[in-house]
Amino acid sequence: MATYLKQRPPAWFWIVAILFLLWGAMGCWACYQQFRIGADAWGDPANAEYNRALYASLPAWYNYIYAIAVGTALLGALALLARSAAARLLFIVSAVAIVVQFGYAFLTTDLIAHKGAAAVLPFPILIFVIALVEIWFAGLARRRGWIS
Repeated sequence: MATYLKQRPPAWFWIVAILFLLWGAMGCWACYQQFRIGADAWGDPANAEYNRALYASLPAWYNYIYAIAVGTALLGALALLARSAAARLLFIVSAVAIVVQFGYAFLTTDLIAHKGAAAVLPFPILIFVIALVEIWFAGLARRRGWIS
């Protein structure tokens, strides 16, 4: 669809896209902090020794999956703001990276056993739900002609 045929999005489209952008920027900042200071970025002084040992045991690719998850989410939000249909694909890549990242952490480590599911699972679940909402929203925007 040519740019001149796009439908004008409502004001709430821009608000949602900016919220996704801010969410992506916060994710990128958290990822940068983890690259910079490692497990200390997790901000859990009560489990500092455990966190350091867990972080040291993670494979080298783990941080890069994290970077892909947050980087593609940020790029997806920028694509929404640019009214590009590439946003949906970027959000899908982000969701897949989220599943790989947390799936690895939960299935191959004793993180849940050590800290408990109630302490460990809520935020990753929220992150994944937001990723699903981003995918849905980009699809809605495409169907309504707000992006192409």
